[in-house]
Amino acid sequence: MTRIHLPGILAMAAIVVASNILVQFLHGDWLTWGAFTYPFAFLVTDLMNRFYGAAAARRVVLIGFVVGIICSLIGTQIMGEYGPLVSVRVAIASGTGFLVAQLLDVSIFAALKDGRWWKAPLVSTLVGSSVDTILFFSIAFASALSFVHPSTDVSWASEAVPLLGLGPVAPLWVSLAVADWGVKLSLALIALFPFRLITTRLRPA
Repeated sequence: MTRIHLPGILAMAAIVVASNILVQFLHGDWLTWGAFTYPFAFLVTDLMNRFYGAAAARRVVLIGFVVGIICSLIGTQIMGEYGPLVSVRVAIASGTGFLVAQLLDVSIFAALKDGRWWKAPLVSTLVGSSVDTILFFSIAFASALSFVHPSTDVSWASEAVPLLGLGPVAPLWVSLAVADWGVKLSLALIALFPFRLITTRLRPA
């Protein structure tokens, strides 16, 4: 790992740590504060990919994955009001979603990077964010996947409620997933502005 990649490594680590902390705090009924920080991991990955290539981006992703696993393991040992701050099942879901989605983002970005400037970051982030949401919420909360960690009680997530409080009845975790996905899509569009600004003003050393 070269010193030139250090800003990307530090940025990814900071986002992963912040997201692991903020995911414990609700913003309204359907979102955690972590939903507003985690999507910027895709911005870091895409910038590394643009400046230094897919191999460097994958290294930063792997470091972020390791940091995330460490944070999750620490969280499983800290007891909160309702049990561990991070359950084993949520830790598995978080690590799986992050790694698969980020590596997919790297591959899609690399395939599209020679097109219009916005195409690679937008498409890769939209696909990666969607995959991350599906993997995380289904692995963490779907009753059909309880075998992931049978002793984790996530029965609360299967409570039947109107989707986002307004739509058809669905398990609570589906509303959480849809709300999370909506934030990720919005931030994918917003992140195009800093992506364009940084890539036009900076050049790889």
